[in-house]
Amino acid sequence: MQDIPLRKIDHVRFFVGNARQSAFFYRNAFGFDVIAYAGLETKVKHEAGYVLRQGEITFVLTSPLSKDHPESQRLLTHGDGVMDIALDVPDVRGAFEEAVRRGATPVSAPEAREDEHGVFECATILAYGDTTHTFVNRDRYRGAFAPGYHPVGHDRYHPSTAKPVGLAAIDHIVGNVEEGKMNEWVEFYRKVLGFNQLVSFDDKDISTEYSALMSKVVQNGTGRVKFPINEPAKAKRRSQIDEYLQFYGGPGVQHIALITGDIVKTVRAMRANDVSFLRVPKAYYDSLQERVGTIKEDIDELADLGILVDKDDEGYMLQIFTKPVADRPTLFFEVIQRRGSKSFGKGNFKALFEAIEREQEIRGTL
Repeated sequence: MQDIPLRKIDHVRFFVGNARQSAFFYRNAFGFDVIAYAGLETKVKHEAGYVLRQGEITFVLTSPLSKDHPESQRLLTHGDGVMDIALDVPDVRGAFEEAVRRGATPVSAPEAREDEHGVFECATILAYGDTTHTFVNRDRYRGAFAPGYHPVGHDRYHPSTAKPVGLAAIDHIVGNVEEGKMNEWVEFYRKVLGFNQLVSFDDKDISTEYSALMSKVVQNGTGRVKFPINEPAKAKRRSQIDEYLQFYGGPGVQHIALITGDIVKTVRAMRANDVSFLRVPKAYYDSLQERVGTIKEDIDELADLGILVDKDDEGYMLQIFTKPVADRPTLFFEVIQRRGSKSFGKGNFKALFEAIEREQEIRGTL
């Protein structure tokens, strides 16, 4: 199946209980700059929105301004979470019509929103759960983000005081779906968007004594958009995917992996900003060199920070995972640095999942 031309992930939209406070968190903990705002002061009456940027990453945080907002129920069902993964396309109408022709469920038809800065085009289809993909084209738009959004003034956030931590781009975005649904969604991305399957992990690859899951990674033709899809596998106890599905109230985005060019520097900065990361036992590092060979980083420093390392035929990669960023054990983030490797850290799965299970044990949800 020919792929629908996708240039990149344009932005990720979160639906949250308090966008202003969430923007403060992502700014001060993750180093994002708040660049644009929409709300009552910009003539947007039903919601408030903040646009955050670091490197090539754009997050949009949106909150309802009343119970009458069409998405207000989402907060009761999911808590804070990812609502939409927007995809930059050269032709919104063409992408939307072709996706619908191939079986996608339409959410909003193509529209051209216009203001003094030009024309912003968008259209939306449904993905897993109530997560959506919005096709976006801003080739004819020169505003801060989109119509309704104004550049942030000093009354809200002073741009010069933002402190980036070195996050550069989105590497991949992971979705959790119900048991038995993974292949269905892999087929959705293959059939509707023309993605191909990059790699597959089964319960032998991703399991511990207590729990297991299965995962397949799909990507678009250029490899710039990658979506791993997870489902729970049968095991002695409830997996982290089961826990997610319970507390999120269904399928949704589990984590977003963010690339950095210097993971040691980035993690040090994020820890100084009070970001909490998962930890693996010290013993993980005793056999690290034997497992991955020579690396440029100092192993003692990696052990101190809790950074994991894995290798493949093309090189190695370094990764670390935050704890969930809200009270529900749902959305979290991965920080990743690639030194040639295109893998997803298969060699770290067991250590990582045991670390997650220790957190589940504390929460009483294992």
